[in-house]
Amino acid sequence: MKPIKQNAFSKPEQNNAPLLKRLYWYQNERFPLLGHGLLVAAFSFSAIAYSRHCRGAAGFVPWDRYFTGIFTTITLFLLVRIFDEFKDAEDDAQYRPHLPVPRGLISFEELKWLGIVVAALQIAINAYFFPVMLWLYFAVIGYLLLMGKEFFVAEWLKKHQFWYVVSHMFIIPLVDIYASGLDWLLDGAAAPKGLLFFFAVSYMNGIVLEVGRKIRAPEQEAEGVLTYTAMLGAGRAVALWIATLIATLLLSAAACRYAGYSNIAYYLLAGIFVLCTTPALLYWRQKTPRNAKFVEYASALWTIGMYLTLSGILSAS
Repeated sequence: MKPIKQNAFSKPEQNNAPLLKRLYWYQNERFPLLGHGLLVAAFSFSAIAYSRHCRGAAGFVPWDRYFTGIFTTITLFLLVRIFDEFKDAEDDAQYRPHLPVPRGLISFEELKWLGIVVAALQIAINAYFFPVMLWLYFAVIGYLLLMGKEFFVAEWLKKHQFWYVVSHMFIIPLVDIYASGLDWLLDGAAAPKGLLFFFAVSYMNGIVLEVGRKIRAPEQEAEGVLTYTAMLGAGRAVALWIATLIATLLLSAAACRYAGYSNIAYYLLAGIFVLCTTPALLYWRQKTPRNAKFVEYASALWTIGMYLTLSGILSAS
C-alpha cells in the first residue's frame, strides 16, 4: 500500500517509488543503519566483553553468537524508532511536516508491517539459536510497549520533560541486559554484579546522546520542536550535556575499577572526554549550527570510545 499523504515537502517521485527504495530513504533519514549499527555493535560488544571480564572468563563469545545477537539489539532500536513515529504522529504532522511520514514517503501501515516483520524475525532467530534469551527479549518488548503508550500518562509526561527522559532511558539498560546475556546467560552463569556499573553507564550515556542531539543554534529553533537549548537556554543546555558526560565518565571509571582494568583505561577515558568536550566549549562561545552539530557528533564519538574502553580491548590488566 503506497503512501497517499502529500504536503509542501512531498516529492512525488519519491512517494511513488517502490517500497524498498522508500524504506532505504526512510532509514537514511530516521535510522541510518550504518551509523546506528556501529554504535549498537560497539555497545553490544562492550556489554559482552565487560561481562566476561567481570566473570573472569577467557576470550570472547563465539563470533556467530555475537553477530546473531546484535541483529536483535540493532533491530530493537529500530523498533524504538518505529514506535516513536506512531507516538509522535500528531506533533510531527503539525510541527515537523518535512519528516518522512508526514510528507508521505512512508505510511503508518507500512511502518506497522515493518515492525511486525522485524519482531517476527527477532523471535524466530532467538527461538532457533538461543531460546533461553527470549525471556530477556520479551522483557525489553514489554517495556517498549509501555513506552509506546507513554506508560498511560502521556499528557503528564508531556508536561514533565525530566520524567519523560528518565522513564524512556530505561530501555537502554534493558537492551544492555539482553546483550550481556549473550555471555552469562548462554554460558549458564550468574550475571556478574559488576554489570550494575555498566547498566548505570548505559543509562547515563543515553542521556548524553539525548541531550547532545537536541542542542541547536538559535536560528535552528522551531515552534513545537523540543530542544534543550529552547527549554533551558544555550548555556544551561551545554552545561547539562557536560554534566551528564562527567557523570558517565565517573561511572565508567568505577566500572573499570571493578573490572580490574589498568591505568590505561583511565587515560583513555580522560582523553576521549577532553576531545569530546571541546565542541561543547566551542558552541558555548559561538552558537552556530556547525558547532551544534559537532556536539551531536561528540556524543556519538564518546559513546563508541567509552564502550570500547569498557570492553577492555586496550585496558585490561
